[in-house]
Amino acid sequence: MAAANIQQEFFLSQVLGKPIRDARGEVIGCLRDMAIRWEAVYPTAVGIKYARHTQNHVATSEVLAWGERYIELRQDFAATAKCQLQADEIYVSKWLLDKQVIDINGSKLARVNDIQLVWVEQEESRKLLLTAVDIGVRGLLRRVGLNFFAKGRENKLLGWEHIVPLEARVADLRLRPDVSRDKIGQLRPADLADIIEDLNAPKRLELLQNLDNQTAAEALAEVAPDTRSDIIESLESSAASTIIQEMAPDEAADALGQVSREKSEQILNLMQAERANSLRKLMDYPADTAGALMTTEYLSFSPRTTAAAAIDRLRELAPSADTIYYLFVLESDNTLVGVVSLRQLIVAPPNQTLDQIMEKRVLKVNPRDNGHKAIEVIAKYDLLAVPVVDDQGIMLGIITVDDIIETLLPDRNNLETFSHYLVGGKLARRGRP
Repeated sequence: MAAANIQQEFFLSQVLGKPIRDARGEVIGCLRDMAIRWEAVYPTAVGIKYARHTQNHVATSEVLAWGERYIELRQDFAATAKCQLQADEIYVSKWLLDKQVIDINGSKLARVNDIQLVWVEQEESRKLLLTAVDIGVRGLLRRVGLNFFAKGRENKLLGWEHIVPLEARVADLRLRPDVSRDKIGQLRPADLADIIEDLNAPKRLELLQNLDNQTAAEALAEVAPDTRSDIIESLESSAASTIIQEMAPDEAADALGQVSREKSEQILNLMQAERANSLRKLMDYPADTAGALMTTEYLSFSPRTTAAAAIDRLRELAPSADTIYYLFVLESDNTLVGVVSLRQLIVAPPNQTLDQIMEKRVLKVNPRDNGHKAIEVIAKYDLLAVPVVDDQGIMLGIITVDDIIETLLPDRNNLETFSHYLVGGKLARRGRP
């Protein structure tokens, strides 16, 4: 097979909108989009859309040159071969630009700011191939005509050989399965949620099935409530139960509170009885209460535990970041008697017991308190979490500041908006009427 000879290399943004001129020198339109066929490693541009109100394309084989001022056709427009978009073709500008790819180097999402194309000649035929996506700032500046700001910046290209369509004509792109499966699992849950929300129902389930249960649970917790409930309703109850059991209790209760009672009971019945009963209690708190914000995961120790023993226990438990900041000191009947911060624990003498270093005046809320009270306590006293206790002082759970911020605040920089969004946030989502 003869080697391919590169005739030209350019970016999509450099030819979009460029006038198209036939062999007689008449301008027949401008390049509005390209039809591509993605059947090999590098997609091939098969047609150029030259007018807004027509389904006809000029075949790329009819292009003589991609000039500086014009796209030149080989012959008169009347004699030029034309075609229409086929079922296995997509518009590159409409369906690929501004979509997202997974950056394998950083394990994060990146936006397609521009697309690199190569005009190659092989055995007396020419093809226009898509060879890379530009995910860098320079590509974006080129798109909007601000090339002079891009001076000194390098193109950040991701080769097309690493990309396959995530779904025909919709949503984002992802890396090839043979190089990306592990990397997908390394994405931040919020980035995975972005991908999931852009897919249709079958593809959402397919993507979740390619994730381990812990990663799927973390991503599902970040998905918008309506989308999450659709996904859970679509999953087999056994699969949904397996994933939801990996969620933090408050997140699991939120998720189950958004699906039908029949579906939630099916899922709960497949869980261990203790876990299921705990979630049922969380789901039963009225929607506007502190109990609806609460998680039952927290660190608790006996008052007689030494600082050294507590630190050793922390290493064993490897708790989540939500709960590591405070150690709650409980009597044998789970009565809350004090709290120890991580800093207090680290600086304490190893043999000192927790009841000697704990703060006994503990700020706390009742599960029936209005959710505003928990928010006010956390904000006023700069707490990372506030304990929730019943009327007898029995510890039930905690409310964390991260959970409040992530769930209740569209504007995370403005604490004054806490109460404004309270009813529309997590409090309104989980509780059953």
